[in-house]
Amino acid sequence: MAERGNVHLQKSTKEKIKKFNQLRGKEVQTNEFWDLVVITAVDEDQRSAYEIQITEKLERKELPLGISYHVFADPPGCKIGNGGSTLHSLQFLHDKYGKSLSGFKVILIHAGGFSQRLPNASALGKIFTALPLGKPLYQMLELKLAMYVDFPSHMKPGILVTCADDIELYSVPDQENVVFDKSGFTALAHPSPLSVGTTHGVFVLETAETPSICDMEYRNCSKFLHKPNIEKMRICNAVCKREGEEFVYTDSTYYVDYGTAMTLLTLLSEISPLTCEIDAYGDFLQALGRNATVDYTENTANVTKKEKGLVEIRRKIFRRLKGTALNVILLNNSKFYHVGTTEEYLFHFTADPCLREELGLLSAAFSVCDLEPLEETRACVMHSILHPTVTVSQGSVVEYSRLDTKVKVGTRSIISGCWIGTDIMVPSDTFMHSLSVNLDGKTGFVTVVFGIQDDLKRNVSSPADMKALSLCKVNLEDCVKLWGLCLERIRFSGDTSMCSLWNACIFPLCSDLKGSFVMSLGMVKALESGTKFTLPNNTTLTSLQETLQNKNLEEMLKFRKELYEDILRVNLRNSVTTNFIA
Repeated sequence: MAERGNVHLQKSTKEKIKKFNQLRGKEVQTNEFWDLVVITAVDEDQRSAYEIQITEKLERKELPLGISYHVFADPPGCKIGNGGSTLHSLQFLHDKYGKSLSGFKVILIHAGGFSQRLPNASALGKIFTALPLGKPLYQMLELKLAMYVDFPSHMKPGILVTCADDIELYSVPDQENVVFDKSGFTALAHPSPLSVGTTHGVFVLETAETPSICDMEYRNCSKFLHKPNIEKMRICNAVCKREGEEFVYTDSTYYVDYGTAMTLLTLLSEISPLTCEIDAYGDFLQALGRNATVDYTENTANVTKKEKGLVEIRRKIFRRLKGTALNVILLNNSKFYHVGTTEEYLFHFTADPCLREELGLLSAAFSVCDLEPLEETRACVMHSILHPTVTVSQGSVVEYSRLDTKVKVGTRSIISGCWIGTDIMVPSDTFMHSLSVNLDGKTGFVTVVFGIQDDLKRNVSSPADMKALSLCKVNLEDCVKLWGLCLERIRFSGDTSMCSLWNACIFPLCSDLKGSFVMSLGMVKALESGTKFTLPNNTTLTSLQETLQNKNLEEMLKFRKELYEDILRVNLRNSVTTNFIA
């Protein structure tokens, strides 16, 4: 059964990608694609960065043409979560299009946030995370649009809500389609182990009149559970069984029809201005279904930051949405992949044979490099130029980078946006990402370096407690001493009551890209060997947080564009040579 499903997933995914590729760079017809593509951003700076990249994609004809692409930023002030972003995006759309919105099919992709668990996506956005497939190279935006390419022609006007850091693959029977034509909310549901259910939303289904086993089934949901424990799943009858195995149906993407979208707009007027984070899944979907109760509004166990007013806002959401239908489409031959952390990124792009086969991932995508060793080591190279003498070891990823003669990258490492000079060795389990910044009116470069397993979100309340933070398996206080720095002079940017690797000012600002990499590499090698490393006098130190606030987007995109043009030039030359020999 699993093998058959895998074959069907491969076939279905290949067909979707082929269909989307035929739309790239072409004017789309009515009902052929989305009327509007909406992407959310955490602030105006991120919105501007997203719009620049979308404009470049359209110019390179990497996206379908003839439709509108919008980026909407969250309002300034406190974080409002993806639920708040959903509501504000609806308001922007309503203000811009008025009643015309009632005829539009919209995809809304949540892409706000700073991607602290996958920091190579922090500067340019997780929706622009590169994927090892496609010509031109796919980023997460293209993949989301490709996987849902069949939806617009089989849905009533409304809005499909999804996230930027996950991949959903599915197949349905021949001659059938996923149809969104019901009022209320309609959610996609995926069979998952009970352990997965504890970190996702879980659907409690109404009893089916005629139970059946098929790849796709339309059902009603009586209750939605948000990150429940296994005992709660059993008590609520969420656990299903097939062929002796227990599983639950978990959430991913959902659709709301136009009428329900207007109800959500009414809700926004009732809870504005937002003073806390709202979850587009937990806070909206738990209010739906015949057996929904107000009890969940008091449960803040899964809330990252317990904010004043959250419970009252949840009650207002419940009152406004209670009685709204929650329809579920069971995709029994489907898979859900999350690509939001460095560990997930490395696993899915290098070590996971399932996703590689189902999605057709490549060892080298839009790059100049020696392919054969990469396939042997299951390394992954994207949008990069590697000298033939370069070695990329098992399970490592290189993206948007230049690697010169005799560079060696250790195992399970991530190299992003870097220019690595001759005869340099990068240690295993190392994350290195180079960024361009504008500081004091000058363009500079910063290469941030972390261990693959480092927790950038872990924080302490004072710089005096930095010993509790760990960088590349060495506590931060010892790191500072090895670098010959004074503990008292180590600065943390932003909120100093939350000191973390994210805002620790420990990365040197350099005048050139290659020099920046060498400087930061020297620091991490000192940690590896336990020997001292001395920074040049008067070196400016900055944090990843501060670097992002001062990023030079144009310079980073210029570096990528130069790579793009060089790769095209080499590929064209190789193509001409091959044709000449033939």
